[in-house]
Amino acid sequence: MSRLPARDVLALAAPALPVLAAEPLYLLVDTAVVGRLGAVPLAGLAVAGVLFAQVTTQLNFLSYGTTARTARLHGAGRRADAVAEGVQATWLALGVGLIVLGVGQLVAAPVAGAIGNGGAIAAGAVSWLRVALFGAPLVLITLAGNGWMRGVQDTRRPLYFVLGANAVSAAGCLVLVPQLGLVGSAVANVIGQTVGAVLFLGALARERVPLRPRPAVLRAQLSLGRDLLARSLAFQACFLSAAAVATRFGAATAAAHQVVLQLWSFMALVLDAVAIAAQSLIGAALGGGGAVRARALAAQVTRYGLVLGVGFGLLFAALIGVLPPVFTPDPAVLAVIPVAWWFFAALQPVAGVVFAIDGVLLGAGDAAFLRTSTLAAAVLGFLPLIWASLAFGWGLAGIWTGLTAFMAIRLVAVGLRVRGDRWAVVGT
Repeated sequence: MSRLPARDVLALAAPALPVLAAEPLYLLVDTAVVGRLGAVPLAGLAVAGVLFAQVTTQLNFLSYGTTARTARLHGAGRRADAVAEGVQATWLALGVGLIVLGVGQLVAAPVAGAIGNGGAIAAGAVSWLRVALFGAPLVLITLAGNGWMRGVQDTRRPLYFVLGANAVSAAGCLVLVPQLGLVGSAVANVIGQTVGAVLFLGALARERVPLRPRPAVLRAQLSLGRDLLARSLAFQACFLSAAAVATRFGAATAAAHQVVLQLWSFMALVLDAVAIAAQSLIGAALGGGGAVRARALAAQVTRYGLVLGVGFGLLFAALIGVLPPVFTPDPAVLAVIPVAWWFFAALQPVAGVVFAIDGVLLGAGDAAFLRTSTLAAAVLGFLPLIWASLAFGWGLAGIWTGLTAFMAIRLVAVGLRVRGDRWAVVGT
């Protein structure tokens, strides 16, 4: 099987990269602006940000699952049916988003209080969440829009939509945080999310496909989403536990964890640009009956992920004295950041490979395996070390050792899976 030209992968990955990076890049801007308010507001944002991240990470089946289903139909030459998947995903996003908004308002105070250990940190987190939750349906509509457009190999328009929306958010943050404090960040979020959702809805309307809900397709999407939800739950149990443990070591440790974690999230999505290309290409290849082509693509994108991961690892190792002061001038926070920073830099090559193979398996619809392997990595690797860190006073070193174990177990699991043939199932 001939090798796919790198420019074909780049044509999908390059526009996807700014889309993936836009939200965490905005959060980095948000972190830098809020960081000027002091360690306590920054720690409050750390708790609230991890909680609100459940909207996008726990429900990312609206994006990844939609891409997998859409790409297979697109590969089989059925574009109208592929776009129809996007319509149903959007209905699902709206319904789930309204539920998240209602339930989130009810549980914001007790959950933030538990994770933030009460006091000023928890109070700041609750004030941010009360406003930010109004953006939940808008975020999910954007996820669904990204999903179907990636599936039909259109990554250019989402680039413009997401960058425009996040530019509005960033500008709003710079204006509103000095006036309203931490809550100004949440208001800016919602404004930008409104812009993004409207743009994606407009793109769907221009496709001129039926817009009514189709219960059979909604059930099929929920079936795939069930496994992806369980997988996301494993991620969130880990990161919520990490945030809760970090706050027990004080505001400086929680704030330092927030800075490095936001960089980790940013780089995870940057490296996911290769995974997005893999999802679309693998799904289209399998939808068109090309199992051999799919396996060749899997090997190719895995190599790309490794090269990118090594490069970014070296870059962040070199920037340890430069980047942290961008996010906070607090000496206590800056003193703690290096503990997590070296873990973050060293894990980049592992992340590059794991995320690339994740994209291959997501494109193939191999969600059940991803669910099981991620749950195993969380239960055996991340969670025991996080809570041992609290029990034995290991601080950030223990938390980030847990993340290292989590990634190592996932690397072994997905590496063995992609070497076999069980994931390469052809057809729509």
